[in-house]
Amino acid sequence: MQLLLAAVLAASALVTPQLSGPFPVGTFDAHLVDSTRLDPFQPSKNRELMVTISYPAKRTGTRAPWLSPGFAEVIDPIISSPAYLDIPAGTVDWAGTPRQARVDAAAVPGTWPVVLFSPGLQTPREFYAGAADDLASRGYVVVTVSHTHETVAVEFPGNRVERGLMQDGKPETMKKAIDARVADMRFVLTRLPRLHKWADTSRVGIAGHSYGGYTAGETMAHDRRFDAGINIDGAMEHTGEGGTYAPGDVVTKGLDRPFLLFGGDLGERELSHVDTSLTRTWADFWPNQRGWKRDVHLDNGAHLGFSDLQWSVPQIAQISPERRAGLIGTINPEDALKAQHDHVAAFFDLHLKHRNTTLFDRPRHPGIRLVQ
Repeated sequence: MQLLLAAVLAASALVTPQLSGPFPVGTFDAHLVDSTRLDPFQPSKNRELMVTISYPAKRTGTRAPWLSPGFAEVIDPIISSPAYLDIPAGTVDWAGTPRQARVDAAAVPGTWPVVLFSPGLQTPREFYAGAADDLASRGYVVVTVSHTHETVAVEFPGNRVERGLMQDGKPETMKKAIDARVADMRFVLTRLPRLHKWADTSRVGIAGHSYGGYTAGETMAHDRRFDAGINIDGAMEHTGEGGTYAPGDVVTKGLDRPFLLFGGDLGERELSHVDTSLTRTWADFWPNQRGWKRDVHLDNGAHLGFSDLQWSVPQIAQISPERRAGLIGTINPEDALKAQHDHVAAFFDLHLKHRNTTLFDRPRHPGIRLVQ
């Protein structure tokens, strides 16, 4: 008890990375209800979502919290547990950590391309705020989505928190999750013009991390409104625990639009289309992809280093070097962030803004390897 009390008293806020684009960023949350669809995890209710919109803005308003106080209270014992950071609860002042984005800041008028982002399995959208804000600072409307009842928790207006309801990783559960995610992303895009008047929905990208990377590809396979996509370190299958190999349509059919694979390491193994030790799906997807394609690898970068843990973990002194390496890898954190932000932005600049880049022709960042 004394240890926990001391940790709470010493709880410190973290410093979020500076934006790399020319624009300040505004942000707001939106509560959406799909009146045409029942929630697959709670069939007695319509599907409802929380999304965060980040956009080019004027430098007005106060900085947004990385995590709201209510959500921070729920997530702290989970993210601090031995399964993740393995630190005493209360070590980090999550709600006292401000984003670079500002709440409800006045938007810069323009026709900004749109990028929708889907988090990892059971992971809240809040843990990708850094990447979303950085891309928005480069001239995009970025929408991050929490997939209700799959993600560990979602906070709705009125301090209502809906917790995750996934009880297992069986094939049928994983299939339900990917189908819900694809429907979520399509619905959010349909609703977006009502949320942000400067969002140009004639130029739409989609990206995601882990199961969100699968979501990005599978959504493109089912909806031609999405022009280009990125899979960040995610197997594109819903095989589940003990199931037979079940790749998505994006794998078996490929796409006729641009798609980037951006992989990391798991110990001595890597996620790429030339290494099938983690998943066959990237290798199976590669010959079926008819549009522009590249396979970019972040050497010595671990799976969760593609989330906000990449910048937050190095600031938490209580995390052991071994735990840190397992979470975010051994690559220099600043190098990893710059490589991720630059490659994501360059991909969407190329395919949504039609700006040429040489970033995918030869590596220009420490740790980046062009697999093909």
